[in-house]
Amino acid sequence: MSGPNGTSMPWRAAAATSVGSFPGTSALEAARIVAGELPDFIHVAELPARGPGSDMIGRSGGLLAGVATGLSLETTPMGWRIAGGLGRDARRAQSFLGEDLDAFEESAIGYAGPVKCQVVGPWTMAAAVELPGGERVLRDPSAVWDIAQALGEAVRLHVADVRRRLPKASAVVLQLDEPSLPAVLDGRIGTSSGLSSYRAVDAQEAERVLRQVLDVVGGEGLFGGVHCCAAAPPVDLLRRSGADFVSLDFTLLLDDAGLDDEIGTALDNGIGVLAGCVPSVDTERLTEAQASAPLRRVLHRLGLEDSAVLDQVAVTPTCGLAGSSPMWGREALAACRAVGRIVRDDESEGRGDDDE
Repeated sequence: MSGPNGTSMPWRAAAATSVGSFPGTSALEAARIVAGELPDFIHVAELPARGPGSDMIGRSGGLLAGVATGLSLETTPMGWRIAGGLGRDARRAQSFLGEDLDAFEESAIGYAGPVKCQVVGPWTMAAAVELPGGERVLRDPSAVWDIAQALGEAVRLHVADVRRRLPKASAVVLQLDEPSLPAVLDGRIGTSSGLSSYRAVDAQEAERVLRQVLDVVGGEGLFGGVHCCAAAPPVDLLRRSGADFVSLDFTLLLDDAGLDDEIGTALDNGIGVLAGCVPSVDTERLTEAQASAPLRRVLHRLGLEDSAVLDQVAVTPTCGLAGSSPMWGREALAACRAVGRIVRDDESEGRGDDDE
């Protein structure tokens, strides 16, 4: 099935990939595991256990610093703050990313499938990063816009580097991580005093800012979308913002039919879906039927069980794997691959949803 711009999905039906972060501190080991366990859809892993600068905010801050030194970040006891100049923390973040990309390149020589990169989206950056005065960037709409514009250029340069390193890759998929977006829209991000919250952001403004980044992504020939693993993700808003795909925690949707219309509309409009099915933290080993249940049940409830819909779907853990053990990190990726296999088999054999 074609995507929203008339293009086919860059991944095979129900291919397995991951959200972004991975346990451990060895970039080479992580890259080798990703290349081995996700042969159809690899991604550039993040390793937050190495410390500040290797986390998703720090990494994206390092990318921003490469195009706008005025948006360089530095660490504070509360997290990250705009520093106004390229300091030690920003350089460390850039060094970690370079290490990750070197390992990625070494482990994926000759790889010819799709590649996924992750960058924190403008609203989650705005909710997490402080202005020099101590309040979050979210307080200043012009600063949010500056981040969105700089992110577009940072993505362009980052993807050019990835393409240079993996010249045979069939496509580059760009994921904007926006776990804080629902809280931003609902006015649930607290101020520095902790006594109040920032104003709720209007949906039209949220769309405008997201579209600023996604338009650049699309202009570079990328397949760009948004990951939001929070409850009640704003799927319609993401679709209207120009996302080619949405990445969701499907385990949160099992008992919540409220988003059915939004997900169904997205699929009907050719939007891809990265379905988070496998727990992102250690749990008991899952059977293939258990691991695939979130995806199969949601599609069954939507009445979208034909093979054409599966062409739009990829399978992931429910969120990043940084909080898991190294053993579970590997097992979770293998489980995602198994989910893809079992749902493809279900379609080819015509089995229903209640066969586990």
